[in-house]
Amino acid sequence: MSDDKKIDSLKHRRDTRRRIPSREEAGMEDAAPDAKRGKADYPLNPVVHRGQDPELFWLGKYGDDDRDDVLSTDIRSLYRVEHIGPEKLIQRLYRLKVEESAQSGLFAPSVDELFNNYTDVDELDKPTYYYKQADKWSNRLIQGDSLLVMASLLEREGMRGAVQTIYIDPPYGIKYGSNWQLRLDEPNMPDNDPDDSLTGEPEVIRAFRDTWEYGIHSYLSYLHQRLLLARDLLNPSGSVFVQISSENVHLARGLLDEVFGSSCFVAEILVKKKGFQKGDYIQPVNDFVLWYGREPKDEGRIKFRPFYTRREIDSDALGEFKFFELEDGSIYKVSNALTPGGEWFDYRLSPKRLNLDYPRARLFRANPMTSGGERKNQSLPFVLDGKEYSPGKGNCWKTTVRSDDGRKPGMTRLQELGRLIGGAGQLRFKSYFDDFGFNRISNWWDGLGGASDPVYVVQTNEEIIKRCILMTSDPGDLVLDPTCGSGTTAHVAEQWGRRWITIDTSRVALNIAKTRLMTATYPWYTLADEKNGVARADWDVRHGFDYKTVQRVTLGSLANDEPPETVTLFDQPALDRKKLRVAGPFTVETLQAWEPLSPDAVEDASLDHEQLEVFQARIFEHLKSAGVKNGARNENAVFVRIDALAGSDLHAEGYYEGAGGEQKAYLHIGPQFAPVSKLAVNAAVKACRQRGDAQWLILLGFAFESDVENSTQNQRAGSFEVTKVRMHDDLLQAGLTKKDRKAASFVTIGEPDIAIERDGDHAIVEIRGLDIYDPVRDEVRPRSVADIAYWMLDDDYDGASFMVRQVFFCGGDRDEFDRWKKGLSDLAKSGTKKKVERTLKIELDDDVFDRLYGHRSHPLPWRKGKRVAVRVVSQFGEESTKVLVL
Repeated sequence: MSDDKKIDSLKHRRDTRRRIPSREEAGMEDAAPDAKRGKADYPLNPVVHRGQDPELFWLGKYGDDDRDDVLSTDIRSLYRVEHIGPEKLIQRLYRLKVEESAQSGLFAPSVDELFNNYTDVDELDKPTYYYKQADKWSNRLIQGDSLLVMASLLEREGMRGAVQTIYIDPPYGIKYGSNWQLRLDEPNMPDNDPDDSLTGEPEVIRAFRDTWEYGIHSYLSYLHQRLLLARDLLNPSGSVFVQISSENVHLARGLLDEVFGSSCFVAEILVKKKGFQKGDYIQPVNDFVLWYGREPKDEGRIKFRPFYTRREIDSDALGEFKFFELEDGSIYKVSNALTPGGEWFDYRLSPKRLNLDYPRARLFRANPMTSGGERKNQSLPFVLDGKEYSPGKGNCWKTTVRSDDGRKPGMTRLQELGRLIGGAGQLRFKSYFDDFGFNRISNWWDGLGGASDPVYVVQTNEEIIKRCILMTSDPGDLVLDPTCGSGTTAHVAEQWGRRWITIDTSRVALNIAKTRLMTATYPWYTLADEKNGVARADWDVRHGFDYKTVQRVTLGSLANDEPPETVTLFDQPALDRKKLRVAGPFTVETLQAWEPLSPDAVEDASLDHEQLEVFQARIFEHLKSAGVKNGARNENAVFVRIDALAGSDLHAEGYYEGAGGEQKAYLHIGPQFAPVSKLAVNAAVKACRQRGDAQWLILLGFAFESDVENSTQNQRAGSFEVTKVRMHDDLLQAGLTKKDRKAASFVTIGEPDIAIERDGDHAIVEIRGLDIYDPVRDEVRPRSVADIAYWMLDDDYDGASFMVRQVFFCGGDRDEFDRWKKGLSDLAKSGTKKKVERTLKIELDDDVFDRLYGHRSHPLPWRKGKRVAVRVVSQFGEESTKVLVL
């Protein structure tokens, strides 16, 4: 393959991941040997001994009866939902100026080549491959509760000790609505009506109810449980970082001491905040990042790569380097020096003036030359400029005065180099500012600011995560973030060549992260193998990048006549400006929705039944008062009577006034805190068809699996409509909102109206609108597509794995599209565009680029019988998938 590839991504060829089922294959993994266990137990005290060591105590820490000594959690499956190769997606945006024959190798392989060929196994044999087969590595974006996801990684996929760095940014407080975003296109939450800012995602609402039911006690349980599993995932040389505010930093550190051990504490990093809220007392100006190693710090096993920042000649530097030397050898104190104009001046008051007055001056500090202890060749007197100096009783010089092997003594070398300075009866070493113009960072991080151009309500500054990752991992290492948010950790890990797994409960957050990664571009950092002439097929990112190095001159290197120490700047790899880099292949995954019934839950069955009856009665009340709306004004079906049915497929029958008089509908009520599944819908349709006496089946849910569709179903007498109806989140948020609103409690979800146009040997997929069923007029009506955030296309769908081959942004405004354009290194700007076209020998395909903001696909090859899968994502993070056959 040609080494002159213009658009590329980093591949982790040496790394693999266990094969897991796709969402289309859900349930097949039950036959896999590694899927038999449904529970896992983790010690609540892996380090401390209860009753002997200091520990935090909170309500429920050791269970309801205060006797539990393990955390017991479900083991659920993870399913592949989408396969995304940004390298392939971006290829369509450019035309190459080079000859056609030279184009091989300049662009990405097919999406199928980026991932494993998942169709290479017979259907009957698939269960034996799950959790055993080693597939090509791809990064992972996972929706689900982080505790359950980490348990699945540990128990199903055997990932103990596989993670090098974990970054956790938990909610700083326990206020509902402060950490979640409602829409993809609204990162700013409204302040005037708190109810309007509450998230509507059932998984997030459940997470809130389960997590914060007991306030700070629940908060501690939440963090403690996730730290327990994070510890098991970490490599022995690994590190965990927890970003937290002053509100709970003392509690978080106590938890980390319990889970990892106080001996594993590395540092408490203070991060200066961009802004802070005013109060009556001292203003908090910093957040905290707590750093712990998997193993005790004193054992030296924690991977650490020092991070340096360039030193500036400022007041801090002049406070440390108190002297400067001119070319003629004259020396002045910084605090009292003679200016070229003949006046005495304190340069600490104006550090920049020193460089203006004396551009060739060398700052230095006078370091002590003695150390404790006596040594034969280092405790002797030494003469400088005719004056004898002694190290003092019980001390020695830091280098030799006399040599037994005939080599020149170190003190003599330093004298010849002009590095010794006498005075006040002591010898000192002149350490120049330019001996090493960098500072090793401390635990005070200032000047980082907040996140630039945030797309999420709580988005972390990239520089904070970058420092944590670069200090504790190498290219090719695995980074985990169980609090994904907008995907900043994944974004930073991708930029610096690390593998990554990120987890979040919110669909909105995951979709923001997904679009951010699909549209991101990165600098091409020259690989070490690339610099050393290794063939492209053998490049290994684990060998690192071609980093910039600097020299550090020390007393020891000068005294021993050795080369200066070489220091690697791990944040400054060499850039190849003739290449663009995009994110490597990644999968979008989801957690198994069903919940196994534990023995403890069986005891509470009667209580659960009562709660379900209350919930069902509330739904019936709203259906009779507000009805089912289709999104248009005054078009709703108000039910006059609703009767509950016994059974799990159809839960009620209702009667409403239609165009021909009273009409009957059956209702299927989905779960409170999980999506309505395809399996449940099929069972409801079958039950409705068997009854054969209604024209409408209503699927009520707070969320739906992406392959659940509205449809028209045939039955013995005519047909009936199957309609997805989204229940308003107020039905879940009882006790969280201030107002109980019945208006628009049930609104039909639009089904995309998708058409395929054939043009010779090609076809074009077009989204023409959203179809809404109007039960009053008994007809399907079109609606605007303004609420579509983006849509994706798999133009060769195999029925088992959704491979994203095309993606398009659309909606009421062009924000998402503008983000895409900005992500492409601002290629849309004319000046930059011309520069890139000249440098990369490529040009933007304006026609293709314009199609990215719209509802018509790029042309795709026509093949009779080929399946095309179209997935539409709304601004609320809801998905709908349709499969069409050519």
